[in-house]
Amino acid sequence: MQRALLGVLITGAAAPALGIYLVQRRMALIGDGIGHVALTGVGLGLLTSRSPVLTAVVISALGAVTVELIRERGKASGDTALALLFYGGISGGVFLVALSDAKSNANLMAYLFGSPLTTSREDLVVMAVLGAVVLAVTIALRPWLFAICQDEEYARVAGLPVRPLNVLLAVTTAVTVTVAMRAVGLLLVSAMMVVPVAAAQLVTRGFRTTMHTAMLLGLVAAGAGIWLAAQFDTAPGATIVLVAIAVFAATAAGARLVRRMRRQVNAVITSVDTEPPAMVLQP
Repeated sequence: MQRALLGVLITGAAAPALGIYLVQRRMALIGDGIGHVALTGVGLGLLTSRSPVLTAVVISALGAVTVELIRERGKASGDTALALLFYGGISGGVFLVALSDAKSNANLMAYLFGSPLTTSREDLVVMAVLGAVVLAVTIALRPWLFAICQDEEYARVAGLPVRPLNVLLAVTTAVTVTVAMRAVGLLLVSAMMVVPVAAAQLVTRGFRTTMHTAMLLGLVAAGAGIWLAAQFDTAPGATIVLVAIAVFAATAAGARLVRRMRRQVNAVITSVDTEPPAMVLQP
């Protein structure tokens, strides 16, 4: 449970820190696409009896860079590139896993839907190192990454190395998917990238504040989700995602209530300010 808690907390902090750039770039679903490509890496690792985490990092990074180059050169639209990523990745993963034995098929479920309770000490070390890399890139390079996500043409005119930054962002996305693979699974990783960011955007305005709030919400969802999974004996990955969605729903309801109360208060203040003065009768 201690290793599982540490693993999901690493995911809860790293996934929203990267996800805010993807949401800003309107590529929130790319995490799903890279997750499917990582499935090919997992299948390759299971087939060759190598570490599925390392093979998933390599294969997903290559896939992410390939899609980014295709998108940049205009040979395919963003939707087409994501479709190629989705179908090619999952087909390759299923094909490679089918060549392996039944034990590998059973292990595949842990990577698809997450299995933090089976996280070994070596897995935790790899997750900690990769998570630290993701946080270092997303926080240290925040002004430059924000610039290319907001307006690539302006960033290019300003002299920023747009292509290297795009490739770095793609590789960082692949690393984040691999970090979250053991915690929430390849099929649910995109939720931890998007849902905390969407919740934070409801109550914050600045980019930095939104990032920090999303990371905090991700930590809360991860910690509460693993605790609930232990209490009720449910699937940890699915429980974490459901808690994140519940946090989003509660935040949306709270933000709506606050806006309504503000409108009522402003209406009362406006009516008081515009009310004509009372008539004074002279003797």
